[in-house]
Amino acid sequence: MVNKIVLDDYPIFVKNYEEGKAEGDRQLVSVTFDVTSDDYHDVTTLLYKGSFDVKVPERSLAFKGTIRQYSTSFTNLYEKGNVGEFKLSLIEKN
Repeated sequence: MVNKIVLDDYPIFVKNYEEGKAEGDRQLVSVTFDVTSDDYHDVTTLLYKGSFDVKVPERSLAFKGTIRQYSTSFTNLYEKGNVGEFKLSLIEKN
């Protein structure tokens, strides 16, 4: 099981990981992970970039990717102690 992906050298510890292929045989990775109020700013600032060097060390997988889908269960993570679940799908760039 994959426990971590890396976006632009920022490690994200995942609790769910799916891997597949999309149109044009492009790599597709979908993950679910928790974000604490302490990490919220760093994670959202990273995700706003929209495009990343994606690495999955446990699968020896690396590609340039963009966000295909993104959602979160909690929007007010500025309050100390809150934790939100993020879902993120990344697709390999053409």
